[in-house]
Amino acid sequence: MSEVRLTLPSRPAMGARPPGEGQVLFPIGLRLVLGTVALVAGVLAVVVTSWIASEQALVRSLRRNEAESFAVAMSGAWANELIDENWNQIRNQLFEVTRQSEDFAYVMITDERRGGRVIAAVPEELMGTYVPDVVPVEVTRVALSETVDARLSETFLLRDIEIRGVPRALRGERIVEVAADIEFQEHRVGVLRVGVSLRAVEEARQRALEEALVFGGISLLVGILGAFFLARQITGPIRALEASAARMAGGDFAHRSVIKTRDEIGSLSATFNHMAGELKATFDRLRGTLTSFERFVPRKFLRVVAPEGIEKIQVGTRATRTITILFSDIRGYTSISEQSTAVQMFELLNDYLGEMGAAIDAEGGFIDKYIGDAIMALFDEDDADGAVRAAIGMRERLAAWNARRKAAGLTEIDIGIGLHRGEVVMGTVGYMARIDSTVIGDAVNLASRIEGLTKNYHVAILISDAVLEAIARPEQFVVRTIDRAAKVKGKDEAVVLHTVDGWAPGVRKTEPASDASEAE
Repeated sequence: MSEVRLTLPSRPAMGARPPGEGQVLFPIGLRLVLGTVALVAGVLAVVVTSWIASEQALVRSLRRNEAESFAVAMSGAWANELIDENWNQIRNQLFEVTRQSEDFAYVMITDERRGGRVIAAVPEELMGTYVPDVVPVEVTRVALSETVDARLSETFLLRDIEIRGVPRALRGERIVEVAADIEFQEHRVGVLRVGVSLRAVEEARQRALEEALVFGGISLLVGILGAFFLARQITGPIRALEASAARMAGGDFAHRSVIKTRDEIGSLSATFNHMAGELKATFDRLRGTLTSFERFVPRKFLRVVAPEGIEKIQVGTRATRTITILFSDIRGYTSISEQSTAVQMFELLNDYLGEMGAAIDAEGGFIDKYIGDAIMALFDEDDADGAVRAAIGMRERLAAWNARRKAAGLTEIDIGIGLHRGEVVMGTVGYMARIDSTVIGDAVNLASRIEGLTKNYHVAILISDAVLEAIARPEQFVVRTIDRAAKVKGKDEAVVLHTVDGWAPGVRKTEPASDASEAE
């Protein structure tokens, strides 16, 4: 008989992992660390950008102020030399200024009396020009414009600059030019133009970037370590809770999660423990219900009528089987019941059925139903040995039970047992509000008729020829043929009947019987 799954009665295997477990692709700890890294990196990017911009702005402002202060101061100092045309004095002073500070890319003085011609300059090749080729023309135009205040222009060099053979600034380098008027008696007589390199701004940016990278690296490392520690603080209890859930899924409903924190995870653990207790109580009730249910419908029968679990049982589920059917009945039951009260008969039947049921269970059979005082039992093994052993065992238990009743002054009873083997249909009948399991087939009717003939032949056990042929070890029984052409009510063909007198000589009456639970 094929094995059929019983969904609800079975418990999960210990250590079983729930579906989907172990498939975490992006754990919380990793997400927390990556999120922290992203946050720290974002904050650092903003801080570094602001820091660099601030440093650049500060250095640029200093350079502009220095250039403007120098231009304004020197424009007043050189007014007399320009009027007196002390060109060499002015040129020496210009060279001395550029020698003392490498930030000066160039310094030049134009003479208004000569149409704005450069009469003194460092580098010297700028002298004699009207529009110097070191800066764009627009810068010169702004420098020579007539305004009260100094004119500032931030621009770039058009070519490399050398001062007496020593490189001073490179083409494309950013500079700030300050132009200040040279006045004499409130009239502009010339213009002082000073070009100050802004390479310090770039150096400040590079320096700030390097400092920021060091600071950012340290901050990022601290952030990662902190995130890792925090992740462990969070994921540790979660993993412990996951392990507790796995143990409960494996059937350990007595296990409880250890609550180590007083936060949301601790509250979750407490809720989990409460859920585990409720599940255990529910599962225990469910198992008790299923155990009780199996007392009404045997598990072997459930495998046929409820192959997908009893929660999915349907009307009309059926299967064809070749089995051995056993019927037993109390002889004279009507007269016994007339002489006893209902309570006495109730107690008698329960005692009697308990004895008979134990004999049937011991041989791997199961009771399909009780019909008053009659028992209908089924044996679905490939042979009929178990059914015959059960019939003998029933007679032995009945003898012992009667001996106890006789000692107690109670009435002894006798039974008849009939066995037949054949094809039947096992399934469910009724409707969804009331379902019952049953076995239908001519073999069932014939087994019942054979049991009824035990009174006519005055024997305790009658078996059909089909049962005798299905016995795998006939040498263990004493079997006699009673009638080779017995007429059975409802059957046109005659039936060969045999009686089983008991165990064969030398055979132990209590041969090892298969335990019912193991047979399952």
